[in-house]
Amino acid sequence: MNKDKLLLVIDMQNDFVTGTLANEEAAKIIGAIAAKIESYQKDDHPVFFTRDTHGEEYLETQEGKLLPVPHCIKGTEGWQLVDQLKVLTVEEDVLDKPVFGSLQLPQWIEEKLSAVPAEIELCGVCTDICVISNAMILKAAFPETTVTVEGALCAGVTPESHQNALAAMKACQVNVK
Repeated sequence: MNKDKLLLVIDMQNDFVTGTLANEEAAKIIGAIAAKIESYQKDDHPVFFTRDTHGEEYLETQEGKLLPVPHCIKGTEGWQLVDQLKVLTVEEDVLDKPVFGSLQLPQWIEEKLSAVPAEIELCGVCTDICVISNAMILKAAFPETTVTVEGALCAGVTPESHQNALAAMKACQVNVK
């Protein structure tokens, strides 16, 4: 495995594409993300996924009170990765995260690779929530790693918030393509 560069696919789950928080912009990028995954795999680069993961008590959490839409409840169809991408991974390459950004993510990546990668590329949803949160965490944890977000392979809650998140990441030295 070529560990210098990896692809991280953020939260491409049914609830964010066709489910309770459906986003037609997210549905439009599935094919392009699949092609990017296949390209990384062809070059023997690792591909990891995150999966937004909540329990039945979601509505009692701070997030649930501020976003009172049950979604990505562990074990449900909405929690699953979209089928077109799910077939391109194995369960041990998926990190379940209970909030937008995972503080476990940098250590998990380092343990999976037995190294700090030189480059991490992110794609997925939502640009303005989970993608930006994890990009910032990775940039802070790995300050000498090139963290890249390809805007065309992300979807935000709105097109405007997508663009705002890309601009904010760029200002924080995340490479935005």
